Amino acid sequence: MNDGHENSTRQTLHLQEIQELARRLDAEKLEECMQQQIEKGTNVCEDEGAAEEIMNILAKAEFVRQRMEEGMSTRDAVRELGRRIRAVQQAKP
Repeated sequence: MNDGHENSTRQTLHLQEIQELARRLDAEKLEECMQQQIEKGTNVCEDEGAAEEIMNILAKAEFVRQRMEEGMSTRDAVRELGRRIRAVQQAKP
């Protein structure tokens, strides 16, 4: 059973990965890596974790990077990602 601290620590690590990938790679490269992951089960951008977890991280990094390319700061892009995730979670029945 996961406690709240373990879950929080894992999400913090994911946030760091997301930010690092968004800073290092452009949105097009992140999309390529998602395609590689779907087609081959592996990719050159992110290789730690289960396939679903890797896709989740890559998709979030792509979202953040797209916002950065539109002129948003990394910090604001991550906040926007968080707002959208919460909105989806709250909309679930």
